[in-house]
Amino acid sequence: MFSHIMVGVSDLERSRKFYDALLGALGISPGMANKNRFFWRGSGGTFAVSTPINGEPASIGNGSTFGFAATSEEQANAAHAAGLAAGGVTCEDPPGYRGEGPGRLYLAYLRDPDGNKVCLNYRPPKNA
Repeated sequence: MFSHIMVGVSDLERSRKFYDALLGALGISPGMANKNRFFWRGSGGTFAVSTPINGEPASIGNGSTFGFAATSEEQANAAHAAGLAAGGVTCEDPPGYRGEGPGRLYLAYLRDPDGNKVCLNYRPPKNA
């Protein structure tokens, strides 16, 4: 459904360090620079950060969240910890399972250095 997600940031280098750490814990290679942007490419699409091209300050979307898929609880926790160590701030409930039955998910939330809300999401197998 998506080709890419791009979010505006105020400090490109700070954001690169944050997302290199967080996404690196998910097995994604470091971001590639392209002018005032960085791109991370994975099997599920492309994520990018950019300083706004209109020259206005970057801002967060109230109610917006973007999620990255993890392959296990441990990987979600590792990415969450890497994001916190790289300047992120925890938010929501602590990492853990939400919901019951087949819709049960393991979620770990944090905010990036610009305040964008990030979710690390592990979907256990249906028979787990």
